Amino acid sequence: MLRRQSKPGLRRHMGAQARSQRGISLFGLLFWGVLLAFGGVVVARVIPTVLEFYTIQRVVDRIAAANPATVPAVRAEFERAQQVEYSMVSISSQDLVISKDNEKLQISFAYDKQVDLAGPVSLLIKYQGKSR
Repeated sequence: MLRRQSKPGLRRHMGAQARSQRGISLFGLLFWGVLLAFGGVVVARVIPTVLEFYTIQRVVDRIAAANPATVPAVRAEFERAQQVEYSMVSISSQDLVISKDNEKLQISFAYDKQVDLAGPVSLLIKYQGKSR
């Protein structure tokens, strides 16, 4: 009887090859795809609100640097800026809190922005800022 002898190196090589194979399964690919898509939707819906906040902050800083004499002058300047910047819709001039701190004009504001994501799911972002 002839016995067939297997080569020990061949067996060892095939076992190492099977262990070294790595990758992602179809379930893993779908999971990460759904997660990335959801994250993309959230980012796409939040970015406009962040840009609006920075626009409001820039306008408030510019108005405070000009140091208008009266509160109605501050509100009128903000309304003028709102007519130019169409992205500022979440806040009005009446929402500004105007005060003087050591003869320096301080303008602060706060507002909530609700971003609808899907169906009954929404994201509430609370923005607040003040002049520098």
